[in-house]
Amino acid sequence: MFGFGHSGLDILSDFVIGHSPLTTQWRLYRKPAISSVLSIRNYIIATAGHVDHGKSALVKALTGTDPDRLPEEKARGITIELGFANLTLPGLNLGIVDVPGHEDFVKNMVAGVGSIDLALFIVAADDGWMPQTEEHLQILTYLGVTRAVVALTKGDLLPANDQTGPAAVREWLRGSPFADAPIVKTSVVTGAGLDELKQELAQVLASAPPPRDIEKPRLPVDRVFTLRGVGTVVTGTLSGGQLRRGQGVVIQPKGTATRIRSVQSHGQDVEISYPGTRTALNLPDVAVGEEHAGGVQRGDTVTLAEFGKPHDTADVLLEKSPRLLQEESPSARPLKDGTLVRVHHSSANYPARVVIPWDGPLPPGGRRLAQLRFESPVFMFAGDRFIIRDWSEQMTLAGGIVLEPDASRRRLRTTHEREFLRQRSESPDDLRAAIVALLQRDKAVKRGTLFVKSRFSSGDISGAVDALAGAGGLVVSGDWIVQGEFFRQACARAADAIRAEHRAHPDRAGLALTELRRVLELPDPALFDVLVASLCREGFAQTGAAIRDLKHRLALPPQLEAVGKKLRVALNTKPFEPPSRKELAPDAPALQALRFLVQTGEVIELDADTVMLADHYGKAAELIKAHLQKSGGATASDLRQLLNTNRRVIIPLLERLDKEGLTARQGDKRVLKKK
Repeated sequence: MFGFGHSGLDILSDFVIGHSPLTTQWRLYRKPAISSVLSIRNYIIATAGHVDHGKSALVKALTGTDPDRLPEEKARGITIELGFANLTLPGLNLGIVDVPGHEDFVKNMVAGVGSIDLALFIVAADDGWMPQTEEHLQILTYLGVTRAVVALTKGDLLPANDQTGPAAVREWLRGSPFADAPIVKTSVVTGAGLDELKQELAQVLASAPPPRDIEKPRLPVDRVFTLRGVGTVVTGTLSGGQLRRGQGVVIQPKGTATRIRSVQSHGQDVEISYPGTRTALNLPDVAVGEEHAGGVQRGDTVTLAEFGKPHDTADVLLEKSPRLLQEESPSARPLKDGTLVRVHHSSANYPARVVIPWDGPLPPGGRRLAQLRFESPVFMFAGDRFIIRDWSEQMTLAGGIVLEPDASRRRLRTTHEREFLRQRSESPDDLRAAIVALLQRDKAVKRGTLFVKSRFSSGDISGAVDALAGAGGLVVSGDWIVQGEFFRQACARAADAIRAEHRAHPDRAGLALTELRRVLELPDPALFDVLVASLCREGFAQTGAAIRDLKHRLALPPQLEAVGKKLRVALNTKPFEPPSRKELAPDAPALQALRFLVQTGEVIELDADTVMLADHYGKAAELIKAHLQKSGGATASDLRQLLNTNRRVIIPLLERLDKEGLTARQGDKRVLKKK
């Protein structure tokens, strides 16, 4: 295997580059896979601190890898781009991201600390606390980093027993998440403190939970390059889930679909890369750079297609460090509504406008609900943290957390939206509270879409849904999750409407479904079927295009009761020779009453002109059946005489009996139909 100098390529230490004697081409050199990858805990560390405080030198002293790889970095003696190294401690595999400290390259620094477990905070003993030391501290705080080890570098410049340096650093850390962080005096010249620093790193990480696998892998791309014979390679810090060789992935925000040819993690060729590891993916079908359609570049995210699409608007909670109260710099000015900014998220930064709809500008030490309106779609998850810098990228202005990655610009200033965002901002990591807030706003959601773009796993979500359903907080029906109180009120309104219809029109089968849909005004039309199904399990029934209460019994309305009584008398006078329909119902009230009697089955329609009480029809059928059993057959005239009726009635009566399968016509006779 040849070294980097021989290859002519300056590659991240994430990779081992080798020469194939069979193909005479450069390729990713395959080391043996790590057999015990699951028994080793993986974490990501990033350096932080002012320029020329010895960050890169310390990384090299700890790992043997020089993270400064660019000729310009060598020439200027400062870090410009992100550098990478690997540190192995007992039971720990640590990926180290070395970041620039110069104020001109803070955007590169932010790209390297978007997803880390611990900050290796570096302060030079001879310089002490400097402007970028402070800015880096604020950035780490905005990003939610809570663990740090402080390295007081260039310790050989202090007397051996001098404690003024550590004391001064401790004072600067007061009130920050790192107030109690261990401080280790080091020297890369003498090697002093290096072993102690490793011990402190291991000690702090001993209490850190391992990076979670929520089955939602995301790899923010921080470097892209091409290798001859290999193709495009991207690197980043994997979080949220696993990526494996041969897996289909999508590159956001462009939505470019591709497949992983091979995977490396910490210099090892592997089948699977796990959360919390530096990961390299070979994506041979994708071009490098934004000038190519579907090309990949720094700031893109390699993920899976099922996690949705990017969006150009996000609702967020912004905060401005109280440490800015001690400064008079422009960065301490309140952040105003409508300000154009750069939003640094993961390894990318995007132009956006800040909208602060309530409570006025964001002052130092303050928090505000806000909306970020991007110039182009951005792929974010709820719970992601980000940094806001000024438009010219000279100052860090604020930080924040994503509350809703697919936000609506139209409803931002509504009362419902403000209440939703307020609830989400109070406990952004509380899944049950998040579900309650979402359902309070939207009333119902499809289960498959619930917090897909979030840092909650599907198991987390299912468990929270089941717990809330058990407590009555929500109703689960098929694919839908509905706010419990809203669903109960909707069912109650539906029941009231159906019963009101019964009272107003006791002669009708029930309330038309179209009318019930109009009464309910549900947030999603698909919810109507869910609600009807629930009603049908609770004492209601759907009959055709109407729904009724099972307890309801059809009855004539009061104004038609007398007419109905008159119809019954007329039909009873001559049971087998009823009056014609025109004689029975000469006016509209009589027609309405007759239709009701037919609808309820009390009256049987023989044809368009002839009706008969159902009881009389049944008796006629029994008489005809008994006669045919004895005679074997009879004409219509014979049966007319049997019932003492007329031809107007007997012919439609026999035709109905034929249709019902009691009789059959043979020539001019009727016989019983054989079963």
